[in-house]
Amino acid sequence: QWWHGNMEDIEVVQNLFHTIKPDVVFHLSGMVTGAAGAELVLPTFNSLLVSTVNILTVAAKTGCDRVISIASLEEPEPGQNEATPISPYAAAKWASSAYSRMFHQLYQTPVVLVRPFMTYGPGQNVRKIIPSVTLSLLQSEAPLLASGQRQVDWIYIDDVISGMLAAAQVPHVEGCTFDLGSGTLVSIRSVVQQLTNLVNPQIEPLFGALPDRPVEKVRVANTAYTYEKLGWQPVISLERGLEHTVNWYKQQIAATRIK
Repeated sequence: QWWHGNMEDIEVVQNLFHTIKPDVVFHLSGMVTGAAGAELVLPTFNSLLVSTVNILTVAAKTGCDRVISIASLEEPEPGQNEATPISPYAAAKWASSAYSRMFHQLYQTPVVLVRPFMTYGPGQNVRKIIPSVTLSLLQSEAPLLASGQRQVDWIYIDDVISGMLAAAQVPHVEGCTFDLGSGTLVSIRSVVQQLTNLVNPQIEPLFGALPDRPVEKVRVANTAYTYEKLGWQPVISLERGLEHTVNWYKQQIAATRIK
């Protein structure tokens, strides 16, 4: 059953907890944007941080078995106390993670943080790199890209879901933060070439047609710690994940759900 409500309103959150009486809460709500505009400060603050504090506050008062809070790659790495977040979104997510740890430490709220790496798969926002390239190729158009040199730790959505479920079910991991990734780096250029081979090898992607993003620190998931504590590791290879994704978009186009 779906319930619609604004998590920025603590009364809405209280009513949801009272009505549903959840055993486990997966907190994934909030706007997502990597843009750095000042106009995003308040919207991301309210959407991400206020909603997180509301959920944690109500969970601490009413009780539930576990809250799974989603951390972000946009946050500075753990231990980088003097680091500067790269966007309002990153700052709000960083603060949300800090509040999650605080609620666990001070109020024994059973919070577990998971940090998905570069997630892809069916249903993703079409402005993201894999859907955008896939749809261009399926429409026989050459995708316009930057250099493609950026190295990324890719993870298929089904593996992310199984990791979140493990974080919800494995005992005695409250207060921990777990990376959900493959533990390997593959360049955007390589992924685009794989997509091209799957869809239409005759098309030449236009690398260099767009400017590269500002240099970002390369991050790879600590899969050893996640496996040690949760017994979780990804099972879907990048090749299989891309194939599943391409097939899904083909089906959506055939059913005229996507143009």
